[in-house]
Amino acid sequence: MGKAFVAFGISLIYMVCVLCVRNVAGNGSGGGAAVTFFSKLASSGSLSRESIVCLNRKGNCAFPKKLQCPIECPQRKPKDEKTKACFADCGPKCETSCRDRVRGCNGYGSICYDPRFVGGDGVMFYFHGARDDNFCLVSDTNLHINAHMIGTRPPGRKRDFTWLQTLGILFSSHKLTVGATSNVPAWDDAVDHLNFTFDGRAFAIRETQEALWTSPDGAVTIERTAQRNSAMVRLKGTAEISVRVVPITPQEDRIHNYQLPPDDCFAHLDLRFDFLVLSDIVDGVLGQTYRPDFVNPVKRGVPMPIMGGEDRYRTSSLLSTDCRSCTAFGSHRISNNNNNNRGTALKMPASICSGNFESQGGIVCRK
Repeated sequence: MGKAFVAFGISLIYMVCVLCVRNVAGNGSGGGAAVTFFSKLASSGSLSRESIVCLNRKGNCAFPKKLQCPIECPQRKPKDEKTKACFADCGPKCETSCRDRVRGCNGYGSICYDPRFVGGDGVMFYFHGARDDNFCLVSDTNLHINAHMIGTRPPGRKRDFTWLQTLGILFSSHKLTVGATSNVPAWDDAVDHLNFTFDGRAFAIRETQEALWTSPDGAVTIERTAQRNSAMVRLKGTAEISVRVVPITPQEDRIHNYQLPPDDCFAHLDLRFDFLVLSDIVDGVLGQTYRPDFVNPVKRGVPMPIMGGEDRYRTSSLLSTDCRSCTAFGSHRISNNNNNNRGTALKMPASICSGNFESQGGIVCRK
């Protein structure tokens, strides 16, 4: 009787914690990847270190495993956006660590500037694309991500200057778009320029650091990582995408001779992708660099190594999967028995990057 009562009590606590996460999310479950499946407890001690209870049902970090934030970063959402935040990994690592809430541009899977990629192999390259066109970034059996490009071409140039304005994501039978506002005359940090749609309907997320939106089925979670213009998109069990809206500054315009019109600062996205699972046949401008058999063709040791493939990765619209090299989205699921196409958990080492965007040597990452 005593053991049964204890078991019932633990189950009840679990249900309460899950409901707590759902209420914070607003609707749906508090899902996301295993690394984010937890419930925050009250701060304790003079240092106000937050504690976290993992809600996983199985594994070495199963409920009611309790983790405490490090002394160096005692809170998940510090009031100062530039302060390191506590990150809870309720997956195999089962630990907390400190990291920037707004991810940087020099790690694996980052896409920033006009646009500069750091691939899954650690190699930096540029992909020009074309203004007012759409290109596939990641194409896999259970995930497809396109990007819409904006740009300009000053007189006498043979190609466009381009930036990524909007992501189109197909995942778990859903369609999600995350983008920057078009035609922003003058940048103002006090104005939010992030736009979202889910399955064709626009929605807004409150402009607070505590804001969290979750899809009705828990497949997609979006958390603001700053009060405005920055968010983390989590695709349950598959990927995390750090998104930040930034303008072209007058200094950048002058240095690179973009010759931007006076009524548009070309607000665009800086991105950082962390993939939890990909198949061996993943493709796309970025996705191909995660394949185990990929040999990067870009020229090394030059200021701007260029990755081609515009003709292979162009799509007819932001949410189309019809590029020439696109993997058949939805043709194989993670749970199928095809070992070659089944998703494989990624174990990316910490990126070690050096260099400077403005320097002639570019940025080099090594594992």
